[in-house]
Amino acid sequence: MSSSPSSRLSVIVAPLLAALALAAFAVALSPGSSVAAAPARDAAALRGLWATINICDTRAHPNTVGIRASMPGTGKRAERMYVRFRLQYYSAARGEWRFVGPRGDSGWVSLGSARYHRRETGRNFRLAAPAEGRSYRIRALVSFEWRRGKRVVRVEHRRTRERGAAVTGADPRGFSAAECTIEAP
Repeated sequence: MSSSPSSRLSVIVAPLLAALALAAFAVALSPGSSVAAAPARDAAALRGLWATINICDTRAHPNTVGIRASMPGTGKRAERMYVRFRLQYYSAARGEWRFVGPRGDSGWVSLGSARYHRRETGRNFRLAAPAEGRSYRIRALVSFEWRRGKRVVRVEHRRTRERGAAVTGADPRGFSAAECTIEAP
């Protein structure tokens, strides 16, 4: 029984097309390709995304942790930017970071239109003084959302980190840290 010329051709062409598709995929993932470069461009756009502690239990701000964050815009007027600050404390008994709760949660804060290059904002959280002989070790998890209407188009999260650059509203001036320790008075 002899096969038709078209079926013989498909036996040869199908594997050839699969090999070509695999080769094209490998080229697309190579370092010099535009597909591989897209995440790098995306990463460059997110360099302006950061969160830091800029106030930590100072004379002017006792038992207070201040969090400052920067969020890059997308250049799209139809998108809006939102940020949420949530304090965490370190539980030595559990050996883990835990959320402070409602008093340590800003809820979602609007930064306005994403057409801007970047926007900054901050929140201060005043905590109850620790009991005598105790202290609180605090950091924050900051969430960022870009929204188009009610639809979330991107989400990012950052823990507070020390910045090597000046931070607005810092006390003392220039202060920036990943964590804050609040001591008993």
